[in-house]
Amino acid sequence: MMAKAFRIHPDDNVAVLLDDCAPGPVAVLGAGGMAEICATAAIKSGHKVALVGIEAGRPIVKYGQRIGHATQPIEPGQWVHLHNCASDYDERSATLDGQTGAPTDTRYE
Repeated sequence: MMAKAFRIHPDDNVAVLLDDCAPGPVAVLGAGGMAEICATAAIKSGHKVALVGIEAGRPIVKYGQRIGHATQPIEPGQWVHLHNCASDYDERSATLDGQTGAPTDTRYE
C-alpha cells in the first residue's frame, strides 16, 4: 500500500505524512487535489515532506502561511525538519537536535 501525505492548503510547499514512508511513491491528498511525489528517504508519520524544490533562504509554507525558511536547498520528496529548515518565530529552533528535538544550547545536569 502506498504511503499518504496531506497538503493542508493549496499554497503549501510541504505536506504532512499520514503514514511512515519508505523511499518511493507517496500519494498526496488534500488541498490542490490528488498528486504523487517520490520520497527520497524513509520519513516518519507526522513529519513534513517537500512537495517542490525549495531554495536555501526561501519560505517553508504550511497552512498557507510561512512557518520558516530553508537553511539549505531542499529537493522534492525530501524530509523537511530541523536539519534543513529554521523557524521564523523561534531563533532557538536552529539549536535543536535534528533527530530528538532536544536543545543543544543548554546543558542539563
